[in-house]
Amino acid sequence: MIAHTEAPGRFEFADLTPDIILDAIESVGVFPESGLLALNSYENRVYQFVDEHKRRWVVKFYRPQRWTDAQIIEEHCFTQDLLDNDVPVVAPERVNGSTLHHASGYRFALFPSVGGRQFEVDDLDQIEQVGRYLGRMHRVGQTTTFLHRPAFSIQSFLTDPAEALASCGMVSASLHNAFFGTLEHVISQASSQFTDTPFIRLHGDCHPSNILWRDGPSIVDLDDCRSGPAIQDLWMMLSGDRQQQLIQLETVIEAYEEFHEFNQTELALIEPLRAMRMVHYMAWLAKRWEDPAFPRAFPWFGTDKYWEQQILALKEQLSALQEPPLRLTPMY
Repeated sequence: MIAHTEAPGRFEFADLTPDIILDAIESVGVFPESGLLALNSYENRVYQFVDEHKRRWVVKFYRPQRWTDAQIIEEHCFTQDLLDNDVPVVAPERVNGSTLHHASGYRFALFPSVGGRQFEVDDLDQIEQVGRYLGRMHRVGQTTTFLHRPAFSIQSFLTDPAEALASCGMVSASLHNAFFGTLEHVISQASSQFTDTPFIRLHGDCHPSNILWRDGPSIVDLDDCRSGPAIQDLWMMLSGDRQQQLIQLETVIEAYEEFHEFNQTELALIEPLRAMRMVHYMAWLAKRWEDPAFPRAFPWFGTDKYWEQQILALKEQLSALQEPPLRLTPMY
């Protein structure tokens, strides 16, 4: 087993200076020629640069103490496994025999820089192509299990986040009862509907921003890969009203099943998983609030207006949880 390497405290990305970043990159024999362009990432710190050979790279510095070395390397191995099986993911480069590196107490990895525009969730042709690749991804994902990465669970995506929100002190007294009362109903409903289903290795966070498009999809950022139901990587392809979502769902699953069978009972997990994502996201912002990058990026978080919007969103989600799940047409 790979030992966990201790790293700086939770909010010490402020210590990650340009000199430390450049020294870290150069320590593995890659020499930046350009400056460092910060990319849109809050959980980690990610920079694009060009080396002395005019090759474009992306370097990711992992948030300290979030994952162990073993969990990060398991993510890297899964990504490489997918790439070896013709799934268009962006995998970390093996430099000096390793994909995970250490410098000044930080852990980092180097990736090839890929361009592209964002995947368009209302384009059925693009949804179809993504569906095929997700089918390939899950065909690979179900061949073995994660030993170190976590799994989707009510505890980690509902119970623990709710406790974090209750203890953060950011919900004003005037909204406290309305927010936590509605949250309690959502958690109860979602928990009762999150039934047992086979878990496989997943991307875990396959939202449209993690799919780049240039003559086809490139799937990026498996930082949240974990075990879970296959539908977790599919439901975020859906948008619009119920009828639009049904058309998108039929498109993605028809393409998906060219490579991997889909278990239709998992359709009942879409709204519980959506609820889990909502609650987890709110708690993520609260837990990261001491990181100076978060107040700058999310200045609206924690205001009364924000919690009022979340109360409304939770009520709408509770209504969605009480509706019958989406169902495919009989041809499926």
